[in-house]
Amino acid sequence: MSATITTAEPPPAPTARDTRHWTRFVRPAAAVLSGVLLYLSFPPRPLWWLVLPGFALLGWVLSARRMRAALGLGLLAGLGFMLPLLHWTGEDVGPVPWLALALAEALFVAVGCMGIAAVSRLAYWPVWAAAVWTLDEAVRARVPFGGFPWGKIAFGQADGVFLPLAALGGTPLLSFAVVLCGFGLLEAVRQVRRFRATGGVPRATVVAAATVAVPALAAFAALPLVDDSAEDGTATVAAIQGNVPRLGLDFNSQRRAVLDNHAARTEELARDVKAGKVPQPDFVLWPENSSDLDPFRNADARDVIDRAVKAIGAPTVVGAVLTPDTGTLRNTLIQWDPVSGPGATYDKRHIQPFGEYMPMRSFVRIFSKDVDRVQREFGPGDKVGVFDLAGTKVGFVTCYEAAFDDAVRDTVKHGGQLIAVPSNNATFGRSEMTYQQLAMSQVRAVEHGRSVVVPVTSGVSAVIRPDGTIVEKSGMFTPDALVDEVPLRSSLTPATRLGVLPEGLLALVAVAGIGWVTVRSVRARKGRGAGPEDASAAP
Repeated sequence: MSATITTAEPPPAPTARDTRHWTRFVRPAAAVLSGVLLYLSFPPRPLWWLVLPGFALLGWVLSARRMRAALGLGLLAGLGFMLPLLHWTGEDVGPVPWLALALAEALFVAVGCMGIAAVSRLAYWPVWAAAVWTLDEAVRARVPFGGFPWGKIAFGQADGVFLPLAALGGTPLLSFAVVLCGFGLLEAVRQVRRFRATGGVPRATVVAAATVAVPALAAFAALPLVDDSAEDGTATVAAIQGNVPRLGLDFNSQRRAVLDNHAARTEELARDVKAGKVPQPDFVLWPENSSDLDPFRNADARDVIDRAVKAIGAPTVVGAVLTPDTGTLRNTLIQWDPVSGPGATYDKRHIQPFGEYMPMRSFVRIFSKDVDRVQREFGPGDKVGVFDLAGTKVGFVTCYEAAFDDAVRDTVKHGGQLIAVPSNNATFGRSEMTYQQLAMSQVRAVEHGRSVVVPVTSGVSAVIRPDGTIVEKSGMFTPDALVDEVPLRSSLTPATRLGVLPEGLLALVAVAGIGWVTVRSVRARKGRGAGPEDASAAP
């Protein structure tokens, strides 16, 4: 009787299909990670440099992708960026508005990523791709409903080495340079790998090195434009932070308490001045919504403000909500003199959609009943806000307006020697919003060569030098009065003089790149062939 001996067969080798099962998730995961790195580069974290590997990774994700794939990958990157960055928008109204806004902004990013994928096939693609990103930022800063510039890459660079470029070409040039350096970093890595493989130094290697080095060198060359000298002397300014009785939207139900807080802190400052503890301010700045009681219609509110201003003995700018009998509300700054009382006013021009007014109200109500919290809408002003305060011309942008290039630039071109950003962040609690907005003010200081004073109801009030340095800062939800002698300046930086020109030129570069890719694609489909692709465009 014989025995049959059998042996176990070795397991089959992994097939290409098995390998693809795992690798197909690599690019989507990398897309999300690239967006997260962009978010982490924003304040309050001092990690501005993370934007560079973030864009290097995004460039790898999008390299030579088809349009549909680029749209999906770009959406993932946009969500990785915008979901955490804009989390503060749902602080008091729940997740629906936050998710809707983050998705809308991520869709803009996704469309921009389609353009980046298209131009990634061109020679010198980092330049074309950075221009496309800048164009994408320009579009979403304008549409829909006046745009939403939050998340502009420039606003994450308040502490970065590229910041001096803001004085040369404004936030568009600053964003372009940072994005170019990030994409250039990817191309430099590719060329190093090719150099190791071939031993040669092709022209593409030199170009890749330039896309990393030129933005950094340009920022170094722009340093002389960053000047905090007192061209027109100095002024002593006081920024009042009165604090609010509670967080969230319900702070509005305590309007009198908010007004009393700011009046009380101003009167306390007056006592400190009389005691010689702090210098007498030339003028005083209260934040946005420091008096949500219309002082022109409420005698008690007017008396409270008048008493505080007389106590400090200096012209004071009060943020108030004006409630006319008919028409829209006004988010207004009022110049209040200790002798003559209220004078010049400035109505906020860029008002916040879904906050200060409610577009598509009936449609939005389907998703959130909070839409009805905005019962009477605000209307925009139409004049630039520059007040003469004790001989100093102060340009005003109110809170949300600091994100808009034109709003800030207008105040400087109309003679502002100093910029003030009265804000109200109480609605957004202890979120990152106040730090993100403060970083905007730092960038604006360098962009226009002006001191910037930020009085806030409850967030972080600050005094910023023209070089972007914060010299005075309050804590959150703490009554405070920041008093500082600030330099006054009247010269205009190249960024202020050039206005929208740098952004327009970069937009033309982006359109030209996308147009050239489109022409080549059409020619290829017609069978006439496309031009040779640069080796650096290989995925």
